[in-house]
Amino acid sequence: MLRIRRIYDNILPVNRSTIAQVQEILRSQFSAIDPKEIETIAEKLRNPFKQRFRSILFVAESIKGKVRGFAMLLHEPEIRFTYLDWIATASDRVGAGIGGALYDRIRQESLALKVDGLFFECLPDDAADCPDPAQRRQNQARLRFYERYGARPITGTAYELPVKPGDTGMPHLVVDDLGTGRPLKKRYARQVVRAILERKYADYCPAEYVERVVDSFRDDPVHIRPFRYVKPEAVIRVVESRSSEQIALIVNDRHDIHHIHEHGYVESPVRVKRILKVLEPSGLFATIKPRPFPDKHLTAVHDADFVSYLKRACAEVPAGKSLYPYIFPIRNKTRPPKEPSVLSGYYCIDTFTPINANAFLAARRSVDCALTAAREILDGRRIAYALIRPPGHHAERRSFGGFCYFNNNAIAAQYLCGHGKVAILDVDYHHGNGGQDIFYRRSDVLTVSIHGHPKFAYPYFSGFEEEHGEGEGEGFNLNLALPESVDGEKYRKALTRALKRIDEFKPQFLVIGLGLDPAKGDPTGTWSLTVKDFRAGGSMIGELGLPIAVIQEGGYRTQTLGKNALAFFRGLIEGAGRWADSRHVPSNRIHGVTLRDTLVPGDGQRVRRLVDLTGFFHPDEVDVAEELVVERLQKGEASGYSFIMADHYGRLAAYACFGPIPCTASSYDLYWIAVHPDFQGKGLGRRLLMEVERRVKAAGGSRIYVDTSQRVQYASTRAFYESLGYRLEAVLKDFYAIGDGKTIYCKSLIS
Repeated sequence: MLRIRRIYDNILPVNRSTIAQVQEILRSQFSAIDPKEIETIAEKLRNPFKQRFRSILFVAESIKGKVRGFAMLLHEPEIRFTYLDWIATASDRVGAGIGGALYDRIRQESLALKVDGLFFECLPDDAADCPDPAQRRQNQARLRFYERYGARPITGTAYELPVKPGDTGMPHLVVDDLGTGRPLKKRYARQVVRAILERKYADYCPAEYVERVVDSFRDDPVHIRPFRYVKPEAVIRVVESRSSEQIALIVNDRHDIHHIHEHGYVESPVRVKRILKVLEPSGLFATIKPRPFPDKHLTAVHDADFVSYLKRACAEVPAGKSLYPYIFPIRNKTRPPKEPSVLSGYYCIDTFTPINANAFLAARRSVDCALTAAREILDGRRIAYALIRPPGHHAERRSFGGFCYFNNNAIAAQYLCGHGKVAILDVDYHHGNGGQDIFYRRSDVLTVSIHGHPKFAYPYFSGFEEEHGEGEGEGFNLNLALPESVDGEKYRKALTRALKRIDEFKPQFLVIGLGLDPAKGDPTGTWSLTVKDFRAGGSMIGELGLPIAVIQEGGYRTQTLGKNALAFFRGLIEGAGRWADSRHVPSNRIHGVTLRDTLVPGDGQRVRRLVDLTGFFHPDEVDVAEELVVERLQKGEASGYSFIMADHYGRLAAYACFGPIPCTASSYDLYWIAVHPDFQGKGLGRRLLMEVERRVKAAGGSRIYVDTSQRVQYASTRAFYESLGYRLEAVLKDFYAIGDGKTIYCKSLIS
């Protein structure tokens, strides 16, 4: 069994292996190719339009990942054409129908890109141009294959003209009108030919040759060779719309053993059934059986004693009975209570998430489903969906609650972390307190939650906007707490903020905690999102262009669960398609930076950590940086030090310290300016220094002095000041140490 898969980049190990197999096919079958062209395949995929074409790679591979064939398509969106650069099958797979399947997919992609023609080259099939009979038969077979689709060589031009004396067997330029029947216009054909010769063959075709070939296209419309091998009425003219790769659907096949029959318990098996009833007929999903995974993935995010408790406690509850916590002792890890009924409250955060015989078994299978979805992503799938219950986003490192026992999306994120940075976007109506708790002190996983404000929405004790993360994780937790009444427009504004933060984080993977409870009429929520809103939200998320593992969380209005879920995934596919068809050039712009001049407790440690991370300063200098913050906090303006702090979602991204020079009328000293390594090269230092200048000038200052070292390591620092108009005033040789002088710069603020 084969699948045709698009390869977007070489970030995943599976994609690196796939690209290596493609390169090996090229080396073994096309010895005349420039080795550099083979080596740069991954770079062309990562950097769209670096070659002035967007490269699109499709591979036909076995279930075990063996590449049986591939096709490389080049897209030129402004002229509106595609160019089939390569199509090849492994040597042992010739005649197996793989080439046809790949060409079908290329035609579908070209039509979806709304181009006016698909072009490629074929070697000549006439004896005069190809005297070798064996080679000629191969060329005839290729052109016969393409004629089945109506694709034929352009005639009456100089495209086959030799570039250099002695060149023989020059290729035909073949055009496939994709079944439209439209004639090939001269002006359009000239643009296409110029782009091919000037870009693809830039190192081979001189300018005068290009002009000669382009000028040879004089007929309008351009002549296409008559059918030679296939009867016109037998041509395959219909091109189906692009068939997107199916979403992997992993369903918890044991979810229904966890069924609480008590009145008002909305987390019931019917939720999964209602979603499946709508998703399965859509054709968008490929069902994948859950794989078993070891418990080490559980204990990677949950404490081992908590996992052991759940397993043991559930096994001890009689069948058909449930244990609800009713006493909630203050948690002390060294002295947990012994009584089982009390111990449940030690590990639980509410009174409505029971312990029973099947809770652990169902929750454990949900974990397997989430990990299977993550594994599908690592195996090259762009979107995978774990349709599970019980949900998991309220489960913290040492506690369960909110119908949740194990944090499925956190476990999936942790699993993906071994291959790159991960962002978790929780779009459930309720705060994803579990992910926040688990990753709060980490910077390799960004946690973002859009939810009802904790002043009125469960879990009430977390989800406030000032919770940004701690220590290494400062700035890597974003809470967007919204009011009780939220419609689609308000929700999309919050989602835009969330996606900007994720885009800045530049993760390799995205995990979505999919809550369908923001829907209108959900019994656990107060918002009013409709089918159109779920589709729009999915579309916005898809435009990030990331591999996405979607993990089902809440959603309890069973009448609309299925259609809302399907709308979300349709939007996700549409957005991902737009991203794939766009230039998607990464931006260096930083969103979410706020400036403040008031220091708060804890800023001393933040400054110390930032200055230390830059790697520029001696330990004594790091001590001084912190001491200046402490002095300002203690003495206020009397300290003589003013600060501008640049916060990025609560994380200190940069700061500046400045103040008046004693015994001068209007001169100021810039004592410190430092930018966190993650934000360097993005204009933040420039923005900060310009703000310092504005404030100094507003205070009556006329000149700013700044000094730095003459060491080589500070060359970029000196260039930074010079680029902003700071002039070198003096050099004090051997000031810091022998061979390390002090350079003094000054900028006048008087215009």
